[in-house]
Amino acid sequence: VQLVESGGGLVQAGGSLRLSCAASGINFSERAMYWFRQAPGKQRELVAIVSADGGTTNYADSVKGRFTISRDNAKSTMYLQMNSLKLEDTAVYYCKTRRLARDYWGQGTQVTVSS
Repeated sequence: VQLVESGGGLVQAGGSLRLSCAASGINFSERAMYWFRQAPGKQRELVAIVSADGGTTNYADSVKGRFTISRDNAKSTMYLQMNSLKLEDTAVYYCKTRRLARDYWGQGTQVTVSS
């Protein structure tokens, strides 16, 4: 299983970014997918979840109304559209999936929001 995130970068507060997570080695369309983030000195936290068919999503309260998780099962890729970014959104963002009771993580992509 391999997960590769991309799309991070430096953005001003109020701006937008779209993260991608490309998956391989897994039956992507059968797996729920997750976005997590970890800010310096803080624990990794769950940002958003999307069900296997994309029909159900859930978000952390801190990102509700600003972030949108989605997926394209034909491309084995998940996305996180981040709008109205805040300084506190600065973190390394990771995608995750789970297979046979084991978690698989990507390498992460850095998102830095500046004032």
